Amino acid sequence: MPGAQGVCGRIVGMSLRLHAPVVLPCDPSCTVLRDAVVDVVDGRIAHVGPAADAPAFDGEVRRLTGILIPGLVNTHAHSPMVVLRGLGGDLPLLRWLREAMWPAEAKMTASDIGAGMLLGAVEMLRNGVTTSSEMYFHGPELTDAVLRAGSRVIFGAAIMDLPGMPWRPMTDEISRWVDADGLRFGPHERVELSYGPHSAYLLKPEALGEIAGEARERGALLQLHVAESTEEDVEQRASHGSVPRLLEQAGVLGGRVLSAHSVHLSPEDIAIYAEHRVGVAHCPGSNTKLASGIAPLREYLDAGVPIGLGTDGPASNDDLDLFEEARLAALLARVTSMDATAMRAADALLLATRGGAAALGRDDLGALEAGRWGDVVHVDVDDPAFATGLDSPDEQVLANLVWASGTRRVKDVWVAGEQVVADGETTRVDRREAQAGVATVSRRLR
Repeated sequence: MPGAQGVCGRIVGMSLRLHAPVVLPCDPSCTVLRDAVVDVVDGRIAHVGPAADAPAFDGEVRRLTGILIPGLVNTHAHSPMVVLRGLGGDLPLLRWLREAMWPAEAKMTASDIGAGMLLGAVEMLRNGVTTSSEMYFHGPELTDAVLRAGSRVIFGAAIMDLPGMPWRPMTDEISRWVDADGLRFGPHERVELSYGPHSAYLLKPEALGEIAGEARERGALLQLHVAESTEEDVEQRASHGSVPRLLEQAGVLGGRVLSAHSVHLSPEDIAIYAEHRVGVAHCPGSNTKLASGIAPLREYLDAGVPIGLGTDGPASNDDLDLFEEARLAALLARVTSMDATAMRAADALLLATRGGAAALGRDDLGALEAGRWGDVVHVDVDDPAFATGLDSPDEQVLANLVWASGTRRVKDVWVAGEQVVADGETTRVDRREAQAGVATVSRRLR
């Protein structure tokens, strides 16, 4: 695995100015800039602000007719599972895993995972998602597929402790890869490596503690599933009180930790996460489809826990649409609190962008700010959702984007200033060829 740095190392220095009627930098206040520009130089954002105040610029200038937002950040996904989409779709979580997913995944080859990740990356880019945090297997093939598509990935090597799959060799493998290639590599750091111990119900506390130590030593993210359903962690809750308490006692918390799902946590658990700055990947689409429950989003935010949004796998959601997750997260927060002000459109957009980056411990993604990577999405407004006009009040523009439009009008996407989606189609990968590759894999797995 060490030395597998992928393909597409063709990025060269470039200067690009994007000029649009509305720019949403996704700063903490979710400011709406009118008639504004985003300058990208050598892959990073150099300037964002009103066009009237923009500095002199020597580079390509693109005048656009819609809204610019940061690339969306998908904090929890298993995107190669596009090859299993629709399989076991009417089962609860643990039956779905044991009866449908795990037997099928056991047949998947490294090539299958590459084909699935390629189409997953294409689908996400077309939906405005420029970064995904993936927990899966066969890292070289997965990361090469991401580099082919031109998006970004935080690859969490899945670590379990099952017959024939002991945790120690899996941990050593990702540690050797980080030590050989570094934590981040590829054109404009498109790949980051991380550790993905699956869960407290598949790994003993001692193993979780050792894996976390390996991650902390390297400054790497540790991502794991926590309290996704009421059935999965019964033994752990009986012995430790809760999974967050187990993680704290085992020495897992304290570094960069991402807790996926985290549906069934108590106020005391939330306080533990807040104390240790544990990020949470909130996956409302998957959680509702599998009837796993509804995470206490408002309580997390009020406690100061970093929160991002995740699609989970495309076999459990079943799409890779982060705008849909933002909308669903906000709607569920409102209805569970019976408070229509519990989550605004601006709050939902920040979860999908800046919040996701913060949950992953990344301050170089998720916002249009000088110094961050130039990952930019252009939303076209030739659509009934924006018929009220971009000269509407700020709150109305945000509402129409989040509640009414979503991914439907994502037209162009840039990653580190390189255009990877043009007029709705990926520029590096033929979408239909990627779909055909997944169809071939799916037929064989069936």
